[in-house]
Amino acid sequence: MIYKTILDNCAHCKQIAVLVDPDRIDENKIRFLAEAAGKGLIDFFLVGGSLVSEPVEPVIRKFKELTNVPVVLFPGSVLQVSPLADAIFLLSLISGRNPDYLIGNHVTIAPFLKKSGIEVISTGYILVENGKTTSVEYISNSRPIPADKHDIIIATAIAGEMLGNKIIYLESGSGALNPANVETVKLLKKNISIPLIVGGGIRSARTASELCDAGADILVLGSVMEEDTKEMLRICERIKKT
Repeated sequence: MIYKTILDNCAHCKQIAVLVDPDRIDENKIRFLAEAAGKGLIDFFLVGGSLVSEPVEPVIRKFKELTNVPVVLFPGSVLQVSPLADAIFLLSLISGRNPDYLIGNHVTIAPFLKKSGIEVISTGYILVENGKTTSVEYISNSRPIPADKHDIIIATAIAGEMLGNKIIYLESGSGALNPANVETVKLLKKNISIPLIVGGGIRSARTASELCDAGADILVLGSVMEEDTKEMLRICERIKKT
């Protein structure tokens, strides 16, 4: 069970996930990531994105050929679902008020997920401002929470946990100018008892360390993998040494 593994790891170490957009990955990078995972630098892969034109299955299949590290779906739409994956983060955009991203898409895909047998991990997805409009904000037609509104962010996370979400995902968005606020992460960690994922705008080992020290259980790396693989490795190595 992927979720049990995440919980077990939260008790003694920080975890790294790499978000892979099928539109922006090639076989060479998949092999590079699989090699890094083989060295214990990556705990699992997320596959998906806000707007994806390429199918997710070939990417998942290639990772399965090259590594035993779990592959988890991170779907931006119902089209980004495959039974080949080990699990799915079933995202509810609890920071927004668009019913399709709160429950509508979930109803559409629920029968398929039930029949597939794939592990479903309900995830409260909180989008915060980062300095620019991101794809997820535009595609979901949902406004992010202002980054300085700690009380709203915390109340949203608490509500997500009360509603039964198994994970809270604090997201600044793909290509974010600014990562999540360290103080926000500290406050969130004090107010929820489920794992906290932080992603968006993490481009340096220093930022990654600060977020982990503040309480992030899992960091998601995306843009840095696409822009600077050496820095991505430095981030992974720094976090895995702590």
